[in-house]
Amino acid sequence: MKSTILGISAFYHDSAAALIRDGNIVAAAQEERFTRKKHDPGFPRQAIQYCIREAGIDASQIDHVAFYERPMVKFERLLETYRSYAPEGFESYRSAIPLWIDQKLRLPEIIGSELGVGFAGRLWFLDHHHSHAASAFFPSPYEEAAILTLDAVGEWGTSSIGKGSGNRIKLEKEQRFPHSLGMLYTAFTYYTGFRVNSGEYKLMGLAPYGEPKYADTILEHLVEAYEDGSIRLDMAYFNYCQGLTMTSEKFHNLFGGPPRDPESVIAQKDMDLAASVQLVCEEVVLKAARHVHELTDSKRLVMAGGVALNCVANGRIVREGPFEDIWVQPAAGDAGGALGAALFVWHQVLDQDRVVSHTDSQSGSLLGPRFDDGDTELLLDALYARYEYLSDEDELLNRVARILAEEKVVGWFSGRMEYGPRALGNRSIIGDPRSARMQQTMNLKIKFRESFRPFAPSVLKEHADELFDLGAQDSPYMLLVGPVRDEWRTQLSEEDREKLKDPDLRVRVSVPRSTVPAITHVDYSARVQTVDAERHGRYYKLIKKFYDLTGCPALVNTSFNIRGEPMVCTPEDAYRCFMATDMDYLVIDNFLLEKNVQPQGLLPGIEQYKELQPLD
Repeated sequence: MKSTILGISAFYHDSAAALIRDGNIVAAAQEERFTRKKHDPGFPRQAIQYCIREAGIDASQIDHVAFYERPMVKFERLLETYRSYAPEGFESYRSAIPLWIDQKLRLPEIIGSELGVGFAGRLWFLDHHHSHAASAFFPSPYEEAAILTLDAVGEWGTSSIGKGSGNRIKLEKEQRFPHSLGMLYTAFTYYTGFRVNSGEYKLMGLAPYGEPKYADTILEHLVEAYEDGSIRLDMAYFNYCQGLTMTSEKFHNLFGGPPRDPESVIAQKDMDLAASVQLVCEEVVLKAARHVHELTDSKRLVMAGGVALNCVANGRIVREGPFEDIWVQPAAGDAGGALGAALFVWHQVLDQDRVVSHTDSQSGSLLGPRFDDGDTELLLDALYARYEYLSDEDELLNRVARILAEEKVVGWFSGRMEYGPRALGNRSIIGDPRSARMQQTMNLKIKFRESFRPFAPSVLKEHADELFDLGAQDSPYMLLVGPVRDEWRTQLSEEDREKLKDPDLRVRVSVPRSTVPAITHVDYSARVQTVDAERHGRYYKLIKKFYDLTGCPALVNTSFNIRGEPMVCTPEDAYRCFMATDMDYLVIDNFLLEKNVQPQGLLPGIEQYKELQPLD
């Protein structure tokens, strides 16, 4: 059977589109990358257009469209929740209902209108957690596996457990709203002054600076955690069912005051709160993992849902859990639901066989757009950029490896864009992990973000076990945290130990904890990406060149963007980000640009320069 299926997630958080043809993943991308609006929840018009272009088809050749959740069931949950809390939730109700009437309840009409009169395919609406589960199991490298999905909320479900085998998935148990591990974590994200639905990873990064002093308080008052990984929240402490905030006055009184003002100084209390909810989250995830293992007797686990992006908890499953292997969907949040929905229709609805790859079938999650050198050259000339074109890959990689060894920061733009929140070596900012100043330089002068935020290492897969304790687990999608091995750690002096007590996080960050300080967090952990030749191609070759030159088999890898913006998508995005920051060099495929020779202060729009001749 031949069939083309378009998957869509939209109208909540991080809209996306994915396209599969005859069971093969052709393309997938988040809408934010095209609109430049971070976590864009709107209809993924441009992402869909990209997927159709990449497949070389038009809308008339799409046989099925799969939407990642059931809007009517979600609407029923919304109405039932407002009814239960009425009249207290009227303001929230009044702000939400017009959006539902205008968009979410008109989805068939909107999808048909966007795809045009040529589209004659069938439309499917799938359960939110089935979409997550499908995204976790069907691309995984396992013939059978236990399935664990954890997020804030779909229709009614907030987490689920089950099993996948062959071309089928079956969810056995479900946790239901309002009791949600994702919502608990987001409540603390809000309370500590970070943005809901985007600041959760900041909370995770802040946690190692604190002590879990409030963990017992959380478990005594806010949440009851059961041995099977299910939880029950005391809703008197929360406000998300009926209000426009996450936490209630009772929550604020319990923890001694109102939420931290965003952008204000982060106090030790905030660090301790982060450490506390992180510990509670990890323990609940471990309980859920152990329970699904008992239920399925599987040796392998696959995961999806927003909580599955908590790579610290994932690392604990690897080290302490009962599974031999785990695989986490790289686009674990709502964006991944687009891919999961399409795969669910192909395998479970159309009953098509599944071919299991020895790595996985997601092609390194490098599923976004790529760009032609000729088009890039026209763009750079229109921008008056100064560049070298290096057609010999070996020469390019040798040059960049030497630049990195000189502690320069490089914007690295290569091939297809990543699908999911992590930069995996195609839209990355990279640097030398041996540099003691690299973390602060990248955070404050390039990313323009909080100084406490850690950076991840990209490490050659064959050398990963030398630097990090990940067991035998591969981590190509940067979704596991493991400790830096003892032999790489440095002995702290008394002066360093005193600095670690300083209330200013910038002082604490400045203390090197290993011989690769730029990628070693305050607790000696690292969010590891293992890089192999099969998935990562040119990026693998670059790190290998750097290793041959320096003896260090890793690079600092952070996403190519500045704070508040999505990861760059196009060469123009890359050049503008390069010029607006203190990056030293930029690589766009075969083009090498040095900051010092660029026309300073000139960031023209393309339209403005259409009629101008390029520079000689």
